[in-house]
Amino acid sequence: MSVNPITTSTGSIQAAIRAAAQKTGVDFNYLLGQAEVESGLRADARARTSSASGLYQFIDQSWLAIVKKHGGENGLGWAADAITTGANGHLSVNDPATRQAILQMRNDPAIAATMAAEYASDNKDALEASLGRAATGTDLYMAHFLGLGGARSFLRTMAANPNVSGAALFPAAARANRGVFFDDNGQPRTVAAIYQHFADKLGSAAVTGGSTAGPDVMQASTSSAAALEAIALTDGSTVIPGAGQSAGDAANWAETTLAQLGANPRVDAASLMRPTPATAKLAYLMLASLGA
Repeated sequence: MSVNPITTSTGSIQAAIRAAAQKTGVDFNYLLGQAEVESGLRADARARTSSASGLYQFIDQSWLAIVKKHGGENGLGWAADAITTGANGHLSVNDPATRQAILQMRNDPAIAATMAAEYASDNKDALEASLGRAATGTDLYMAHFLGLGGARSFLRTMAANPNVSGAALFPAAARANRGVFFDDNGQPRTVAAIYQHFADKLGSAAVTGGSTAGPDVMQASTSSAAALEAIALTDGSTVIPGAGQSAGDAANWAETTLAQLGANPRVDAASLMRPTPATAKLAYLMLASLGA
């Protein structure tokens, strides 16, 4: 049993996230934004209201589940083999020292980023199969926030009626996350507004990724963890401009496209000028860069 030495500088954390993105195919900007929102890129972050810990604020059971599923293929076979599943689905480790070592890995940026990427990849496949469309980064975050079953319910409801109260749909999560489910005046947010709330946070975090999280970000991460621990949902999109994607998703797509044009002037720029959802996303970033 061995755990890699932990390095926690911002540069090393971003390098760990990039390596995880490249290994799994999960978008780097999404993983970076998620880590910024959840922990402010602090590998040792701990929630005050739950067992959540580390860069991606996995609670104990969620961490044991993802290590059990993907540990073997990522050099953590000893950890995966030590985790057992009870008749009620509860995951446990018989040896207390081994259990502590497995949970402590949440504070290793390389391991945490890899497991977060594996978790996002699993959710991406499941959501796309269920929804019949490509999953956006915000969709993936909803699965992280509410669990896969909760995300499916949330996204299906949003597609059918974006004005439904999120608190009415997820009362337990709302009790643990008032800042997400209610606005500053105490009015309940619609599912569309909640989705946009996370889209904006992810978009901003991916752009600034590496800054120190403010109190509102840390509050969001700890309350998110509390919701995951408080609720147990079973499996069962508002219409946003640009093929169902948020402004944050649009900005990330446009940044990548502009980078490709800059690096390879032979890219067919004319194809970007047709009025399609994709060009609408590119126009979003162009206008934003002009201060519009």
